[in-house]
Amino acid sequence: MNIQQTEDTICAIATAQGGAIGTIRVSGAQAIAITDRIFTPISGKPLTERKPYTLTFGHILSPAGEIIDEVLVSLFRAPHSYTGEDSVEISCHGSSYILQQVMQLLIKKGCRAAGPGEYTQRAFLNGKMDLSQAEAVADLIASTSAATHRMAMNQMRGGFSRELSALREKLLHLTSLMELELDFSDHEELEFADRSELEEIAQQIEQVISHLVDTFSVGNALKNGVPVAIVGETNAGKSTLLNALLNEERAIVSDIHGTTRDVIEDTMNLGGVTFRFIDTAGIRETTDTIESLGIERSFQKLEQANIVLWVIDATRAEEQYHQLAEKILPRCQGKHLVIVLNKTDLLPLTEKSLSCSVTDTTASMHKPIDDLKAILPDLPEDACVISLSAKQKEGLSLLQKQLVDFAALPDLSQNDVVVSNIRHYEALSRALEAIHRVQDGLTMQLSGDLVSQDLRECLFHLAEIVGGEITNDEVLGNIFKHFCIGK
Repeated sequence: MNIQQTEDTICAIATAQGGAIGTIRVSGAQAIAITDRIFTPISGKPLTERKPYTLTFGHILSPAGEIIDEVLVSLFRAPHSYTGEDSVEISCHGSSYILQQVMQLLIKKGCRAAGPGEYTQRAFLNGKMDLSQAEAVADLIASTSAATHRMAMNQMRGGFSRELSALREKLLHLTSLMELELDFSDHEELEFADRSELEEIAQQIEQVISHLVDTFSVGNALKNGVPVAIVGETNAGKSTLLNALLNEERAIVSDIHGTTRDVIEDTMNLGGVTFRFIDTAGIRETTDTIESLGIERSFQKLEQANIVLWVIDATRAEEQYHQLAEKILPRCQGKHLVIVLNKTDLLPLTEKSLSCSVTDTTASMHKPIDDLKAILPDLPEDACVISLSAKQKEGLSLLQKQLVDFAALPDLSQNDVVVSNIRHYEALSRALEAIHRVQDGLTMQLSGDLVSQDLRECLFHLAEIVGGEITNDEVLGNIFKHFCIGK
């Protein structure tokens, strides 16, 4: 969006179709005057003569003087509006015909249809919010749980911005000390700050940035769901398990090996936590090109997951474990691994009772008993083994409880600062690299001009988050293009 476009008066339908009431938002220098051209107040007093924050009842009239609808008009004057501009909200009946008629009238009288996120973009450009707060608006609209709502609301209210502002003050203080050292470098008798003080300030800054970077894994899990990869040999029951967990026929189930050739993803809420289940192609030796691509994607998804469900056919447990252990176990380091012994309904009674005993449900489920270790050697100490029948939906509750325990996501308060935006995470990571170079420079007694360059780079990356250093229209357009129309 260029400067000329931001001077236009824009309009958009701000409510979803099908409701009893529909709202049209108008914003810009001519918002009130243009609305006056299509709106006739019952009292006769035009909107241009009315006070802000008032509701006015009247009619929207066609050019022929025909009443299109009875409406309420809300009036806001700059700078005290969402966009910081003169704004009007027209509340009419939710008929799609009425809404389109009003939109056409506004456009004929001088408005332009708003683009996605243009209202929030104008709010940012007019200083009503910084860029991190603007991006939180989209997250708030998309929130699907109490945790994602709290996270977005805290960011929109400026929690993240305040954290960055405090960081910026510390960085500026450190930078000023370094600059003074440079300015008076010829006067050895003057000392504004010794290196130990500078190192202490740099360490404080590093700890805060590092903490924010570390929260991204939690924020990403809250926002997009904890990724759970379902892996295993063909026909072990992975798709059946996915369907059983979701309680719907999401994946095709067949006795034919290699039915699932690509990843299938879906989400569900367990214990207030959103999980993103990823059913992968069965792992086996194959000459089929398409199936081979699917297997390669299976390994990619396994490496991206926080939790891995390795599904093993209980009737062939030892065989399947040995066939895939070398391929799966090395990729599970640093992840929560659950070995799911599936198809226990097909085991003979004596074996079924043994299988059901391999997981100690009365104590910790993280350590299988010795009998199981004998069957599955080299099993990680913290791996969990659960026996179930996905087809009969037996034993699922134990697996669901274990998933919630493994997720271990915090119960966020309104004041918790958690990074969930990938753009923020990348900027913070670059800022962290810069402050690490500052610390190294101070330790190695590098000259102040070299250290100051890294300090300025750290400040630049932090400013990217709130928008202080973003001047490229293309960058701004990319951020706001994913917003819904009317916001």
